[in-house]
Amino acid sequence: MPGEKNVVNPPLVLPENIFPPPLHIKLGLMKNFVKGMDKTGCGFQYVRNKFPNVSDAKIMESIFTGPQIRELTQHKQFDEDLNETERNAWLSFKRICEEFLGNHKAANYQNVVQDLLTSYKAMGCNMSLKIHFLESHLDFFPRKSRRSQ
Repeated sequence: MPGEKNVVNPPLVLPENIFPPPLHIKLGLMKNFVKGMDKTGCGFQYVRNKFPNVSDAKIMESIFTGPQIRELTQHKQFDEDLNETERNAWLSFKRICEEFLGNHKAANYQNVVQDLLTSYKAMGCNMSLKIHFLESHLDFFPRKSRRSQ
């Protein structure tokens, strides 16, 4: 019947207890960051040169792995090659990885997430499902994650 629920059994897990793992969110945030970058800028060229074995199609579609993201976060040259708007978004991304998606959630995690959302908006990033989930379901994340991603 249209309009009626057709679920036979109740769910095994409460919907409010389901959230994407931190690495999944980190990959989505990275994807949105790279898609929002200036493709003719020095920062994007740095990414292309940093990972020569990654195909141009994967870089254009912003498909990265956790170790690649970690490698980029450790290089100061990448920070310097970004323009001001991209640098603010990148620093916010690095901060959210350390202070929200890591082992411990910072006391001011709501400000950290809001800074990321503001800088991504200034950069022109699209509001993906992961960013929407991060913004609207902030209280669903546990106080401490099981392991660092």
